[in-house]
Amino acid sequence: MLELLPTPPTDPLWDLTYEFGSDERPERLNLVLGVYRDQSGTTPVMTAVREAEIRLAERSDSKEYRGLSGNAAFNRSLLELVLGPAGPADRAAAVQTVAGSGALRLLADLICRTRPGATVWISDPAYVNHRPILEAAGLRVRPYGWRDADGGFDTAGVLRELDGAQRDDVVLLQGCCHNPTGVDPLLDDWEELAESAARVGWVPFVDLAYHGLGDGLEADLLPTRMLAARVPEMLIAVSCSKNFGLYSDRVGCAIVLGASDRAVRHAETALQNAARTLYSMPPEHGAAVVTTILEDEGLRAAWRSELEVMRGRIMDNRADLVAHLSALGCAEQAGSLARQKGMFSMLPLSAQQMLRLRREYAVYGTTSGRINIAGIPAHRIPCLARGIAGVLDTAEAPRALPAFPRQESGSAAAARVGA
Repeated sequence: MLELLPTPPTDPLWDLTYEFGSDERPERLNLVLGVYRDQSGTTPVMTAVREAEIRLAERSDSKEYRGLSGNAAFNRSLLELVLGPAGPADRAAAVQTVAGSGALRLLADLICRTRPGATVWISDPAYVNHRPILEAAGLRVRPYGWRDADGGFDTAGVLRELDGAQRDDVVLLQGCCHNPTGVDPLLDDWEELAESAARVGWVPFVDLAYHGLGDGLEADLLPTRMLAARVPEMLIAVSCSKNFGLYSDRVGCAIVLGASDRAVRHAETALQNAARTLYSMPPEHGAAVVTTILEDEGLRAAWRSELEVMRGRIMDNRADLVAHLSALGCAEQAGSLARQKGMFSMLPLSAQQMLRLRREYAVYGTTSGRINIAGIPAHRIPCLARGIAGVLDTAEAPRALPAFPRQESGSAAAARVGA
């Protein structure tokens, strides 16, 4: 049987990560995966998370199943966090998922069950896993433009394209800190998007993976809350990987908003059924950690304070890179980076230039130009700027170097699920 399996495609992000692991140059810099790293290059356990885990260990007396919706207290806490204390929780339901990717897949299955073969619009460029998840659920994917010629959000172009959507088409929007571009709509743009959804009848599907790391937690959640108040139906995929640092614990939530209690209850049951056939139920530990933090005033305040420190470091990294590029005569490229926000930035480099950056300067980013701003040690930013300036300086082809061998351990292969 297995001999009949055609060669499957590999994951481009993890391929680069394995290549990085085989690179023996001490100056190598991994800016591929979307993880926050501190000044030492470590992805730390947040102080509030560590304290919550201690409390859970002291009081835990059972590992019994939670049920198909996961941790009910976690679901309530995430509904309040995302929609706000005065949000429309009376017409919403939440189901705990295996991280944000699991939420995307469950909601994609819900769309397909409701409207088989439905069209979901995604930004171009998009998060690398959006299209595969949607297509694996049996949905049609249609791209719409995102950036204008100056590298900002293309308000007129996006609205023009989405005004051509069909009623009940689904439009996937990243609620803040767009991955991979770092380019977000302004609040006035979000207002116009909400008006388009109400007028045309397309359904917003919001991917929330980076809230708290852009303009601040409340500001990053404001567009999602505004949409929820304006449209009758809405889908939201929430990840706790980045803003709680719970990457490997796989903590997420799928939220549905409907026009009636009946519709919401049916959608909740459909999500539970989809979870049952995919993985039965989500893991408990990370959800219990998040719940412990959000339900305790002191831990919640500590978490938000640490989240602000992370956000500040990301902003400082971007500003420092912009300053160094400007000093090296790359003012135009620096200007486009300065307008971006969140964990990622898109370098104005071609795939060929990104290859040169990797091979000549040991800087690993994706071929599309995306780098993880949140993963740069501050003292390495001048070197990164010199590398970018170096590949911008000439169009000569990269030196012919042998490809690094791919080394994949069992644990590395298992890690494919999340980044």
